[in-house]
Amino acid sequence: MTDAILTVPTTTSPADNALPEGWLAVKSLDLEAQGVAHRPDGKVVFIDGALPFEVVSANIHRSKSSFEKGTLTQIHRESSQRVRPDCPHFGLSPQSCGGCKMQHLHIGAQVAVKQRVLEDNLWHIGKVKPGNMLRPIEGPTWGYRYRARLSVRFVRKKGEVLIGFHERKSHYVADIKECRVLVPHVSAMLLPLRALIASMDAIETLPQIELAVGDMGLGAAEVTAMVLRHMEPLSEADLNRLRQFAVAHPGVQWWLQSKGPDTVKRLDELPGHETGQLAYTLPQFGITMPFRPIDFTQVNPHINRVLVQKALALLQVEKTERVIDWFCGLGNFTLPLATQAREVLGVEGAESLVARSRENLTFNRSQAQAGIALAATEFVARNLFEMTPELLVGDGAADKWLVDPPREGAFSLVQALAALKQSPELRGALGAGWTPPKRIVYVSCNPATLARDAGVLVQEAGYCCAAAGVVNMFPHTAHVESIAVFELEA
Repeated sequence: MTDAILTVPTTTSPADNALPEGWLAVKSLDLEAQGVAHRPDGKVVFIDGALPFEVVSANIHRSKSSFEKGTLTQIHRESSQRVRPDCPHFGLSPQSCGGCKMQHLHIGAQVAVKQRVLEDNLWHIGKVKPGNMLRPIEGPTWGYRYRARLSVRFVRKKGEVLIGFHERKSHYVADIKECRVLVPHVSAMLLPLRALIASMDAIETLPQIELAVGDMGLGAAEVTAMVLRHMEPLSEADLNRLRQFAVAHPGVQWWLQSKGPDTVKRLDELPGHETGQLAYTLPQFGITMPFRPIDFTQVNPHINRVLVQKALALLQVEKTERVIDWFCGLGNFTLPLATQAREVLGVEGAESLVARSRENLTFNRSQAQAGIALAATEFVARNLFEMTPELLVGDGAADKWLVDPPREGAFSLVQALAALKQSPELRGALGAGWTPPKRIVYVSCNPATLARDAGVLVQEAGYCCAAAGVVNMFPHTAHVESIAVFELEA
């Protein structure tokens, strides 16, 4: 896919001036997957549903002094990258499902858009240009979503229950009967779930179902956990309805949430219909990761396997090295690292996640495959948004770092690293033996905060950005995941 699909000229071309009045030549896509065009006077117009290289007309619904926003009404010249959306619920009407924004764009062009977003953010925010652009990490484009938070609503006027994602630019629940990005067996349960909720006494006080699918069950087949948020105690009749639904749909296990996340508990199962424990696997490393349905795990396990393998290959860990995994979560990178390093430290903000990481370490040590031994591994809780040079030195020197922060990024962490790198006196006062990591692999779910942190690493901490690339974790959405490699310059 050529990068030309995203070229944004700085001035309006003569051809644009020759267009009939009201027609707009689309030059690029923005982060919300809106087409970007310019009026003859240079005013920017964002057009929902339009693609690069198209000439379109739009219905303008918002106008400001510097920009306008509108919705595509007619295509006068169509892009070669426009495709027919696979999902019947995708569209531009307000009632359409808002879960995906790019289904009308060829999947290769979607990846090209995300690659350009990453490059632009790195340069414009961090003033960083990677030495090498990595080949995008891609996987299945449909049926990839193993986690989802489904909204539930009883529409009294219609006398029916809706379950799914929100409508486009709305808090209303879209009337969807299937979802092509969900795991197929979960998509097939959307209508049975609607019927289940419609039959319950608590029909009006059940706002949400959070679901998680394991790619294997410990001691059983594939497990689908559903966490039902209920605003009032459930009657025994409703609990029995949930149990019977699980019997009719093998592998389903119900969890109940009455208030916050700490109230989530498993519903007992009917004898003879027990399901296994929720888990996913990293078979390249002989690792199995048990998890609870509200624990953070990646939405796309297919991409996660490739991402973990790629990140460790880029980190180039040796058996003699100590590695720190910052924002380690359940140990998604930590435990695979423990199969390659001499020593690994996993650092996470929440004590509950640290406890789960330790459980996973113990489990994998007990289940270790022949020839696979886990290195000395420790997990600690640390507020990574309030890191200081003192705390950084306290965690000890490491040869390599793996950094996998949430959307907020790792600004405090890289600032502490930069302060130590810039001040030999500070390093000497805090710990004479501390040295900065030779290589850092940074996995990001937000290109803007990655670019900000990359700017600190390159401009202040003495690193170069050796490589970067996109990870298409969420096909058909505008969400951009990426990975970058930083090497300490001599």
